[in-house]
Amino acid sequence: MSRLILLGCMAYLTIGLGELAVGAVLEPMIHAYGVRYSDGGQLVMNQFLGGLVGTLSAPWLIRRVGRKKLLLFAIGLMAAAELAYTALPPWGVMLAIGPLTGFGFGTIETLVGSLVIAGAGERANTAMGRVETCFGIGALIIPFAGAALIGAGQWRLAFAVVGLLAVITLALWVRYWPARIGSGMADSGAAPHGAGPGSGPGAMSGGHGSAGASSASLKKGGAWGVLIICAFFFFVYVGMEMSFVHYLPSLLVQSDGISDATATLAAGLFWGAMTIGRLVAGNVADRIGGASYLLSTCAIGAVIFLLMSLTGGTTAMFVLTFFLGLFLSGMFAVALVFANRAVPGVTERTTSILIASGLLGGAILPKMTGWCLDQYDAAATRWFFTLVAVLLFVAMAVAAALTRRQSRTDARVVTE
Repeated sequence: MSRLILLGCMAYLTIGLGELAVGAVLEPMIHAYGVRYSDGGQLVMNQFLGGLVGTLSAPWLIRRVGRKKLLLFAIGLMAAAELAYTALPPWGVMLAIGPLTGFGFGTIETLVGSLVIAGAGERANTAMGRVETCFGIGALIIPFAGAALIGAGQWRLAFAVVGLLAVITLALWVRYWPARIGSGMADSGAAPHGAGPGSGPGAMSGGHGSAGASSASLKKGGAWGVLIICAFFFFVYVGMEMSFVHYLPSLLVQSDGISDATATLAAGLFWGAMTIGRLVAGNVADRIGGASYLLSTCAIGAVIFLLMSLTGGTTAMFVLTFFLGLFLSGMFAVALVFANRAVPGVTERTTSILIASGLLGGAILPKMTGWCLDQYDAAATRWFFTLVAVLLFVAMAVAAALTRRQSRTDARVVTE
């Protein structure tokens, strides 16, 4: 079991580095290719669309080629794609590689998570907590590594670092593949309840309940309405987080004139705050309730984005970025629990829909952000983030209201 956790940690560390590598070096990459910010957003979008395909197709592929072959193929594909990035091929080729890179990320995250959960049994929460922490560490490291490489004039090597780490990960999984996995697990597509591009979004579990039970649960009361609003919430949240992280350095360079390397450090500050916040977010949500936690953090996030739009300035942006990461840190995981409690009995289907919605948002909103930065400027883009944050709060307020109404309806039915 400890071997499986270590292998999982290595895989998630690599994914954490890889998913944020483009954002860490986006500014010098755009200048080197002579493209626009919207083109950079297209690369991010392509990766997330590839991740969406990898996540959703993993259960189907498992049944046809098996877990081991699929996982090793996905790690090898990620390694090859990252090393191809390092060669700086023509921009059209970079865009074509993006979906392949994302497919590797999504497939690996889904498969490794399912293996860890199935192998850990009753200790699954603890095991996945350790593995997902490694994703956060990777996301925290890459901005600082990117800043150092930008400062040295070798920003392309950020992709080489991820590629070489993927090669090492592949070698470790080939050499130390736990024997119990091959015979001890069914080929159903179980997967983790991930925490998104800042913590590892990308999980989908195969259903264990009957289709009839699922349909009955979703038809009950306003369950479909709650699920649709929660799916929209995940679309907006993941898209907002990924857009902010990927374009934060560019916003700072454009509005404050600081160096690319210094601007990249802001993304590291954001992920550091996210890591700190995750240590306490769960306990706070349990104490005050999921709905109250989400409404509070959404409101605070909107206020922070508003302050970013009104103030500007390098120091203010760095300080506000830290607090933004702190308050957004537990939003994904708590919202996932909130949605599953609001729509009980269909955990697998609910989780699949929410994760897929988040990945779709992570693909579309960065593209919109890049367009905004191209057509207008950094100040307008900060106002765009403020608008999206307000939209996130409204979505959660509607979801909470629908949940309360559904609870009252269920209680009235029981008493009658």
